[in-house]
Amino acid sequence: MNLPTFAEYEADARERGFDEIIERWWSADLVLDHHGHPFALEALVVQGEMWLTMGGATRHLCTGDRFTLGRDVAHAERYGAQGAVVWVARRHGDVRPLK
Repeated sequence: MNLPTFAEYEADARERGFDEIIERWWSADLVLDHHGHPFALEALVVQGEMWLTMGGATRHLCTGDRFTLGRDVAHAERYGAQGAVVWVARRHGDVRPLK
């Protein structure tokens, strides 16, 4: 599998208008009940696995998988036995890329 570097991921996300790009390390077997975020996001799983539940459907995401969430979209997260590393691009407010 050919993943981008974090620098490449960040540059692409910023070009598309995301204003905060972070690396999140999640603990093994962590469960986060339904919640939302005050920002929209795109994310890339770069290590481990997770399950993302929203709207009654659950997706199993592994290394290389991407997902998006809109602002305030209720969802739940569960991380696998090895935990997970996820790169997250966040868009706060109405940030648009510069032209």
